[in-house]
Amino acid sequence: MELSDEIRISAPKAAVYAALNDPEILRQCIPGCEELIQHSPEELEAKVVLKIGPVKARFAGNVTLDTAKAPDGFSLTGEGKGGAAGYAKGGAEVTLTEDGDETVLAYTAKADVGGKIAQLGSRLILGTAKKLSGKFFSKFAEIVGNSAAG
Repeated sequence: MELSDEIRISAPKAAVYAALNDPEILRQCIPGCEELIQHSPEELEAKVVLKIGPVKARFAGNVTLDTAKAPDGFSLTGEGKGGAAGYAKGGAEVTLTEDGDETVLAYTAKADVGGKIAQLGSRLILGTAKKLSGKFFSKFAEIVGNSAAG
């Protein structure tokens, strides 16, 4: 499954990039995030509770960031296990483009799921993934835009 979208954020590129690397901002933006621990600049550990259709599961996983393209973007890969509900793994490519006083954040994400959640059907999973990524980026734009304005 693949998702891509872009969002306009009312903040300079440097502020957006810094926020994408701030575990506290990310924790606030990730839907269902209970805990986000930064082990190193490239390694994060997360605990997230998600509901996909009738299946609710607590996922524990790791995220690895590749910042070689900084500050114009980065890529990340992650994997989470949700016990009997199954697993999710995937990655995303994020690019940041400055446009006047704003930054356009574009992303392409790929995900693969297995176990019980994979049996729910790709349309339900894709719809949930779109909704969750939309929630993440709208909250992110709100937090970063507000901190840049104030």
